[in-house]
Amino acid sequence: MTIRVIIVDDQAMVRAGFAALLSAQADIDVVGEAPDGRAGVEVARTTHPDVVLMDVRMPEMDGLTAARAILQPPVGVVHVPKVLMLTTFDVDDYVYEALRAGASGFLLKDAPPADLISAVRVVAAGEALLAPSVTRRLIADFAAQRPAPRKDPSLRLKGLTPRETEVLELIARGLSNQEIARDLVVAEQTVKTHIGRVLAKLDLRDRAQAVIFAYESGLVRPGTT
Repeated sequence: MTIRVIIVDDQAMVRAGFAALLSAQADIDVVGEAPDGRAGVEVARTTHPDVVLMDVRMPEMDGLTAARAILQPPVGVVHVPKVLMLTTFDVDDYVYEALRAGASGFLLKDAPPADLISAVRVVAAGEALLAPSVTRRLIADFAAQRPAPRKDPSLRLKGLTPRETEVLELIARGLSNQEIARDLVVAEQTVKTHIGRVLAKLDLRDRAQAVIFAYESGLVRPGTT
C-alpha cells in the first residue's frame, strides 16, 4: 500500500528536498505541499494524506495550531491523518503541546534521510514515532513544569481494569511491548490487546498521548520512573 504524504513547511528548499527524498521511495507518494499552517490544513482536507509532515514554526498559522485543526477536525470531516512534527529546536513547548493534541511524534529537520523515511513509515503504520525512553523523558520534563489540568484525568483511570492500569504505567515508564510482555509474563499480542483497550477507553490516539495521560493523571510522577 502506498503511503500518501503532504509536506507543510515555510521553506521551499526544505519542501523540495523532503519531497524528492520521499518520492524516490516505492511505497511513498507526496500528494501535496503547503508553505504555512493555514494552507496545510486546506491541503490535508483536499488530498486526504496518510501522514502530514508539519513544521513547528511558520507564518500565517504555526504548526501547532495547524496540527490541532487537522487532528481535531470539525463535524463532517471524516479523514484524520497522522501528523509528524518537524522542528529545528529539539524538545520544546510546541512539540509537547502537539503531542498532547494527538501528533504521533517529532523529528529534527537535520535528521539523516533514512530517519525521515523510516519515520513516515512508522507513523503511517499507526505507531508513535518516539522511542519509549525519549517519550518518557520528553513528557516527564514538561509535565513537571505544568500545573494540573482543570479536568482531573485521574477520574478516567477508574474505567480501566487493574491490568490495563498496570500496562499504562509500564508504557509511561518507557517499556516496549516486548518488555511489558516479559514483565507481566504474557504474550506480546496480549499486551497489544490491552494497549488497544486502554487507548479506546481513554480516547487516546497512540502511545505518546498515553504517556502524557499517565503523567497528567498522576499515575506516574516525574522523577519516579
